[in-house]
Amino acid sequence: MLFSNLSAITALKKHQSAMQSIHMRDLFTLDNARAEKFTVNAGDLYIDYSKHRITAETLSLLFSLAREAHVETARDTMFSGQKINTTENRAVLHVALRNISNTPIVVDGKDVMPDINSVLEHMRAFATAIRSGE
Repeated sequence: MLFSNLSAITALKKHQSAMQSIHMRDLFTLDNARAEKFTVNAGDLYIDYSKHRITAETLSLLFSLAREAHVETARDTMFSGQKINTTENRAVLHVALRNISNTPIVVDGKDVMPDINSVLEHMRAFATAIRSGE
């Protein structure tokens, strides 16, 4: 899929052109609730994107792009352990490395989490030994 051919890209580029001449001060002047609308708390993380040249329309266009590019399907395919790394013909296991819930992740009929946890434990022990001077 060529992203440059997606209609959502065309709409975003048009929106970008329109937004280039708008000053941040004007965005805050036009919307007193801007800071509240464009901040997110995710656990201990506070994300403030109100100081970027975006609007509700920008977000809508970005979500349209994600839908048109089938991002949710790609995400689900990645989480299911399917082989989406086409250059190496293997699953992408970034999610397994961050799987703190230890939910099984099955690749080729095998739960890879015991192997992942073993490697992570070796890494933890190695890093602890270095930090302690062992």
